[in-house]
Amino acid sequence: MALRPVMVNIKALDHSAVGRFWAQALGWTAHSPGVTTYVSPEAALVWPDPVAVGIDVVPVPEPKTSTKNRVHLDLATTSAAHQAELVARLLVLGATPVDVGQGEVPWTVLADPEGNEFCVLEPREVYRDTGPIAAVVVDCADPRAMARFWGEAVDWTLHEVTDDSAVFRSARGVGPYLEFLRTPDVKTVPDRVHLDLLPYPGDDAAAEVARLRALGATDLDLGQGDAPWTCLADPEGHEFCVLALP
Repeated sequence: MALRPVMVNIKALDHSAVGRFWAQALGWTAHSPGVTTYVSPEAALVWPDPVAVGIDVVPVPEPKTSTKNRVHLDLATTSAAHQAELVARLLVLGATPVDVGQGEVPWTVLADPEGNEFCVLEPREVYRDTGPIAAVVVDCADPRAMARFWGEAVDWTLHEVTDDSAVFRSARGVGPYLEFLRTPDVKTVPDRVHLDLLPYPGDDAAAEVARLRALGATDLDLGQGDAPWTCLADPEGHEFCVLALP
C-alpha cells in the first residue's frame, strides 16, 4: 500500500482569482468543478492528472499572515532569458517581489496575489523535464526524519538525503520533485499550502490513514467537519490530507 501526491492545496480569500493567476503563471487551465478552483495542464478536467501535481485553490475566510509559508513552489526555467521573461510576466499578472532573507541568489522570490511565496529558479539541468513546477519545497528541521516518514508515506523515490535536504520524485521519473529543506525557523501558524495525497484504486483509504498514524502522523482538526478526506500532520506538524478515491 502507498499514497501518491496529487495536488498542492492553497488556501485563498478569492480562490477564483488565485486560481487564474496560477493557471496563467504555469500555462495551465483553471477548472471550477465545485467550490474550489483546480489548476492542471489539461484543457479538459482530468483528475488526478497522470503526470503533473495539480493545484487546488480552496476558499477560506482568513487572509494570509505575514509569516512565510513553510511550503512553496519552485518554478523551472530553461534559460536566463526565459527566467527574466517569466518574472516579468508574473509581475504583470499580479505577483510581487518578496524578501525572505534570501540575499544575493540566482533565483527570484515572488508572492502570488494573496502573498503566497514562490521562487522562479535559474536554469538547472535537474529540472529540465519537470514541467513548469520544478519542485514542491517544504521547510523542515530534520530532513532525515522527513525522509523516513515521507519515504514510507508515499510511493515516490528518495533521490538524496543529507543533513540539509531530502529529495523525492515520482518513481516514474515524471513531474516535479518534492524537497524537504532544513531551515532555522519553526512552524508557528497553520500551513497556508499543503499536499493532498490519494490512494491507488483498490486500496483502502482508512487503512492508509491508519498506516500513516502508525508512522507518526497525527490527526488534525481544521474545521473540516464530516468531510470525505482525512486531515493529518507529519511528525514536524506539516498538514496534509488523504483524499477519498473518486
